Amino acid sequence: MGKLHDLVRVHGSDHVVEMAQTEKARRLARIAAEILAEDTQELGITYSGFCLTALPHKRLPDDQIWQRSSRNISLLIEPTRVHGQGDNRYIGVPYGSRARLILLYLQTEAVRNNSREVELGRSMREWLRRMDIGIGGKSYKDVREQASRISSCRLTFKWHSDDGKISAWDHDHIIKSGFALHDLAGDDAQGSLWNETVRLGETFFEELRRHPVPIFEPAIRHIANQSLTIDIYIWLAYRLHSLTKATTVSWLSMKEQFGPGYASVKPFRQRFLQALEMALAVYPQARVDASSKGLLLHPSPSPIERRSLGLVTRESNTCLASREIG
Repeated sequence: MGKLHDLVRVHGSDHVVEMAQTEKARRLARIAAEILAEDTQELGITYSGFCLTALPHKRLPDDQIWQRSSRNISLLIEPTRVHGQGDNRYIGVPYGSRARLILLYLQTEAVRNNSREVELGRSMREWLRRMDIGIGGKSYKDVREQASRISSCRLTFKWHSDDGKISAWDHDHIIKSGFALHDLAGDDAQGSLWNETVRLGETFFEELRRHPVPIFEPAIRHIANQSLTIDIYIWLAYRLHSLTKATTVSWLSMKEQFGPGYASVKPFRQRFLQALEMALAVYPQARVDASSKGLLLHPSPSPIERRSLGLVTRESNTCLASREIG
């Protein structure tokens, strides 16, 4: 995909788009050109654990637990039950692209302001607009549902070191309070849009502060409706810049991390490669080659290199480089 960005740099986007032979190729060329032209310094932040594991892409039965594992980490998300006033049901685990966008917003604002308290209302509404996400109708309903699921679930991350030791934080909520949604689509004259703030769980916030991963916000805007592509982009943003040599990751390992629901490697590989093309289009610095054996990852600059790194501390960079999958 780096060749596409080189072509855009040398020949210009109009020429590259014109020479593309399919609509898909033209779309990738346009996105590559737009990413290269970005002059914003806006960064996003996510917890390193979400780079190696992820939420489900589709809705699960509301009482179903979600588990994801790779070589060094496992994630458990547990739905919670609503009690009271005749209501006795589960609120399921968060899923899909909207849940991922909400989490990115919450984590970015928490690190940016060094506070567990995250402002909602106008700030989140403007951020969703920057992501080209509508704030009315079905889109608002989707955001409302995923916010409810995020605020209700319990999660456990377990890090597995090579010597077999496990470090875990258990049964913590991402959000301790907040997310009573009102009219997100209304104007300011209509009063409160959401609760003024939400409070992140203390353990989650401390882990996020110790292990943040910076990403380029405009890249997320281009893939905001594609949950698998978001996962791949975030993984590459975490992984590539910490490599010291070219590293192969097998298709079986990729399937275990990104596609445990697929019956076999072949259909997963086809779907993954489609999403990978888009992830690489929004990550010009990435050097990744695909083969029948898997992905060959080359040491690559971070997607936010030469941009403001004010959100990321020296300590955080050291921690990030020490946690990888193979």
